[in-house]
Amino acid sequence: MHFAFTEQQEEFRQAVRQVLAKECTTDRLRAAYDAPAARTPRWATLAGLGVTGLSVPEAYGGLGLGLVDLVLLLEEAGAVGLPEPLVDTTALAAPLLVGVQTAGHGAVDTPRDQRASRLDAWLAGIADGTVTAAVGPVPHGTHPVPIAGADGADLLVLYSTGDGDTGAEVHVVEAGAVTVRTVSSLDPTRRLGIPHWAPTADTLVLSGPPAAAAIRSLTDRAAVAVGAELLGLTSTMIDTAAEYARERRQFGAPIGSFQAVKHLLAGARVALEFARPVVYAAAWSLDHHTDDASRSASVAKAYASDAAVEAARVSLQVHGAIGYTWECDLQLFLKRAWALSESWGSAAEHRRRVLDSLVEDRVEVRGA
Repeated sequence: MHFAFTEQQEEFRQAVRQVLAKECTTDRLRAAYDAPAARTPRWATLAGLGVTGLSVPEAYGGLGLGLVDLVLLLEEAGAVGLPEPLVDTTALAAPLLVGVQTAGHGAVDTPRDQRASRLDAWLAGIADGTVTAAVGPVPHGTHPVPIAGADGADLLVLYSTGDGDTGAEVHVVEAGAVTVRTVSSLDPTRRLGIPHWAPTADTLVLSGPPAAAAIRSLTDRAAVAVGAELLGLTSTMIDTAAEYARERRQFGAPIGSFQAVKHLLAGARVALEFARPVVYAAAWSLDHHTDDASRSASVAKAYASDAAVEAARVSLQVHGAIGYTWECDLQLFLKRAWALSESWGSAAEHRRRVLDSLVEDRVEVRGA
């Protein structure tokens, strides 16, 4: 099979790249560290381009496009370290809400018309840029997992796998009905938080097997979406290190002329070029609901995480002792890459999922 992006997809990518180059410079990224915000004028600009509503159907003011269209834009967002909730809002929350609206399954105690009206408003808000979302598991236990973007999000999409498919639930909670405890982070633009709220029939939008299926789809999309963002981060880290290697001189020559440095950067670039088509292929598989879509998503996240971690190691090594300092722009991308490489499953976790999937398929074939 031959796969290539369309001319329109590439043009959209170029348009977003030009906007982000202007709107998300490293100076503005540093300013976002000092004053993290859930929504900035940048978000309105992206909404005007149709980016925030890309996954929202045209009936609600969106573009009604798929993950294949979105991965290119997420890659561009990663390249500049965009401090906006594009993954959670557009790649995750919007498709889930569309699925709820289409399926018509929800909390049995909530009137259907009332539930549909809220879903309509949320989808329209995502499309026009007035609503942002955070997505994550329902906090539980003494050490709940912080949710990226929870601090300041308009909607929180919270899920619980429960005890098997029958116990799965998906809740959508508006900001006014939840208290979020802020969690500090090396990258404050991720706005980590732990929500505190009591689940009710009013917040429940999916339950049982439909919820379990939606959660599986959500986590697969998250793996690919974050993988796409990691591609952009990886590329920027490599480019930043290469530029530094051209300027930094040692023993009377640029360090980029030394074979050891060349090999480091070339190895990181190879890892990126191997990861990129894997992420694109996984997005296609999810859009087309192929039998191996979930496995492809895990492969994509593993490859993208490995490439990002390698690029971070190499770029930091090339920069030497200044690479991790606040004065060096590289640290802005290192922190995000390290965080996202673990987000929605580390490379090791996804490789384990792939192995489990292959073993399960082999058992089924033998049983047949």
